[in-house]
Amino acid sequence: MTDEFTRVHLDNGLLVLLRETHTAPIISHWLWYRVGSRDEPPGITGASHWVEHMMFKGTQKFPSGWLDKAIARNGGYWNAMTYIDWTTYFATMPAGKIDLILRLEADRMVHAVFEPGEVESERTVIISERQGQENRPTFRLDEEIQGTAFKVHTYHHEVIGEMADLESITRDNLFEHYKRHYLPNNAILSIAGDFDTNEILAQIREVFESIPAGDEPIRQMQAEPPQQNERQVTVEGPGETAFVRLAYRAPRASEEDFFTLLVLDSLLTGPSSLNLFGGGISNKTSRLYRALVDKEFAVSVSGGLHATIDPYLYNIAATVHPKRKPKDVIAEMDIHIEKAQESQPNPDELARAVKQARAMFVYGSESITNQAFWMGFAEVFDRYEWFLGYLSRLAAVTPEDVQRVAQEYLRPQNRVAGIYLPTGNQEGSG
Repeated sequence: MTDEFTRVHLDNGLLVLLRETHTAPIISHWLWYRVGSRDEPPGITGASHWVEHMMFKGTQKFPSGWLDKAIARNGGYWNAMTYIDWTTYFATMPAGKIDLILRLEADRMVHAVFEPGEVESERTVIISERQGQENRPTFRLDEEIQGTAFKVHTYHHEVIGEMADLESITRDNLFEHYKRHYLPNNAILSIAGDFDTNEILAQIREVFESIPAGDEPIRQMQAEPPQQNERQVTVEGPGETAFVRLAYRAPRASEEDFFTLLVLDSLLTGPSSLNLFGGGISNKTSRLYRALVDKEFAVSVSGGLHATIDPYLYNIAATVHPKRKPKDVIAEMDIHIEKAQESQPNPDELARAVKQARAMFVYGSESITNQAFWMGFAEVFDRYEWFLGYLSRLAAVTPEDVQRVAQEYLRPQNRVAGIYLPTGNQEGSG
């Protein structure tokens, strides 16, 4: 895969990123909006995710029942995702059929219907989705941790939203949220695949450039104050299994320490994939797997670092072994976190951690769909060059860097320690 790509700003502010590649006769199309749960004040939490649902209800020109059939009939696949910083709509189509998605996305950028009956129908769907998530112990624990970690910043609530808001949000609330954020000057169009760059750029201009720019969304983000002391939460609920989460305040993706923390994560728990479409590799050589799973403190252990606009969280999670108590698992975790702070990793161990982090990245970067994903994803919180320099920045991490980041970020004063205690009735799963 080469580093060649095309970056164009249309007159209305839409950022277009194109990567022409002829490895397969398909095109992957991603339209990203700079809106997610971080853009939701109290009272409308969950609105971004709900708007995503409403976008599939169609427009006057492209009614909902027609859309799925037309895309399937043309051999395509489409879907969408909402996260804390963004919402994205993606489709992978045979190369000759991409005009359908271009016209569809341009139309629903402006003309989504939000019919009141459909809004109420979707309210039932989303509340049911929220209730289903509440049945998972790990969701209940993660939500409590997130709310405890962020007292000021809007990262404090889950993407799905608060139940009270889901019950009270109106059709007008949703439509206003849509009109405020679904603007060409608040969007990124990233496309990779089998096309001629000049030809597809002409198509894009034809369908998108007439859409007028809007007022830049006002984002009143309050920086989360530094944390002074460890915060602890305990959640009780159904099930037979206990879970542990250590959530550390972590740097934003655009900071250099983010890459060092990726390597530390690989060292401690095994490499994490930042790409939702990426694969996975074994974490059995990681320090915490050997300390917790091999020695039967935990059934499983994992880590997670998220690429975000503002500083977010680095999570270390474990499923507690039936013979152990959560406090024993946390104590064992702390032993090995302290070792990472007290001494630098040896060169061979660091090389293996970097190699595994690089492999995870490569696994999630090669397909045409992933190439289109990364172009838009990286632009949300930085620039596409962030992706292009990813491997070289991992390779530049030194043993001194790893120790310094462990000392700076993995302090007890910088974390929320969460425990889920099962009450023994109605088995829950993570």
